[in-house]
Amino acid sequence: MNRANSGVNLAVLRGHNAALVLDLLRTAGDEGISRLELAERTGLTPQGVSKITARLREQGLVTEAGRRASTGGKPRTVLRLVPDAGYAVGLHLDRDELTAVLVDLAGTVVAERRAPLAFGAGGDAVVEAAASEVEALLRDVAAGEGEGGEGVEPGAGVPNAAASGDSEASGDSEAPGHPDAQAPGAAQALDAQAPHAQDPGVHPDPRTPLTPRVLGVGVALPGPLDHSSGVLHRVTGFPEWDGFPLRDALAGRLGLPVVVDKDTNAAALGLALAGCGDSFAYLHLGTGLGAGLVLGGAPYRGPHTGAGEFGHQVIQLDGPLCGCGNRGCIEALCLAAVAAGSFDEAARVLGEGAANMVGLLDIDLVLLGGRTVAAAEDRFVEGVRAVLGERARRGGTVEVPVLRAPGSQSVVVEGAAQLVLAPLYGRAHGRFPGQPE
Repeated sequence: MNRANSGVNLAVLRGHNAALVLDLLRTAGDEGISRLELAERTGLTPQGVSKITARLREQGLVTEAGRRASTGGKPRTVLRLVPDAGYAVGLHLDRDELTAVLVDLAGTVVAERRAPLAFGAGGDAVVEAAASEVEALLRDVAAGEGEGGEGVEPGAGVPNAAASGDSEASGDSEAPGHPDAQAPGAAQALDAQAPHAQDPGVHPDPRTPLTPRVLGVGVALPGPLDHSSGVLHRVTGFPEWDGFPLRDALAGRLGLPVVVDKDTNAAALGLALAGCGDSFAYLHLGTGLGAGLVLGGAPYRGPHTGAGEFGHQVIQLDGPLCGCGNRGCIEALCLAAVAAGSFDEAARVLGEGAANMVGLLDIDLVLLGGRTVAAAEDRFVEGVRAVLGERARRGGTVEVPVLRAPGSQSVVVEGAAQLVLAPLYGRAHGRFPGQPE
């Protein structure tokens, strides 16, 4: 053990070690993973892993998935995650549309709703519209009208703790995993609507269906905003939002924990968890333009959640007026080209901004997404790629790949759900440095 960390709170250590184990169970899928493999992958002692998995089984998060032949000795018991032991809501508030999804612990979407949204109506109206859609989403699933067409009953898929005692659990010692990470323990996160670490202390409201078991709501929307407090700043084109406490207002209305982040940051988190790389930029062109950055395997927000305001780079000093008050911003130029039907010109402008970002940050990959990109996907990818290629040839540098973001149509809203789920697996910041894929 690193003696420099010997003073760390033991409860934090245990919670983080459980998150390590739970994350490996998540990535193992239906095939499952044995306790011995968990010990080898985490660096924890076999006794420590047995204690952790026993607790996870008692909480209904983990169950047995059969036995696997061993190279010596008795067959190994294989464990797997119980995906429907808990759920998270992802909410994407765009300037003109609201999308809500319900995902299980494995990140699989089980239900989705879309509705028009008047973002300019102001905070109170948008909170009421968002809360109504979340409540309708949960009612749909409880009534069996979700994407899969099957209702979710109370405790569905959760094994009886009393009937699933872990006969292999033994020992009292747990070797520490990553003691510097303040990951919440699975027990706290799933303890009967336990508040999120950033929740203001609200409690479930009787108006909100509590089946399926919802851990919280992740909200993604245009910035600028303060991720830590959930307070919006002067959203471009919507100054009335400045100072609105969206997190607290929505949490109070729903009676559920709420986490708020910029749409591009939520997408970047989801893409990082999906294994898109350790160093990339996600460029989102829809009703606006922004970027989500992943540096060193983790989304980079900046100390004031100000990173990634990509659309407001000025590249034409005498250009058209932008909603932010400047002239010649990439966002204004891109959207003007799109409105004129010139996707090639929009892609060229987007490429110039992307090339500036690549030169500044030395990233490995550029991913494109958003509704406007989806409308002419090949032209945007090829146009941005051409600009970056020409810059690389002139500068004698390596050409950075430009690709469509995986699941680009839903990457923001599913990333919003991951704002709630990722801390459960110790991945609130993407992945641990050096952690095996």
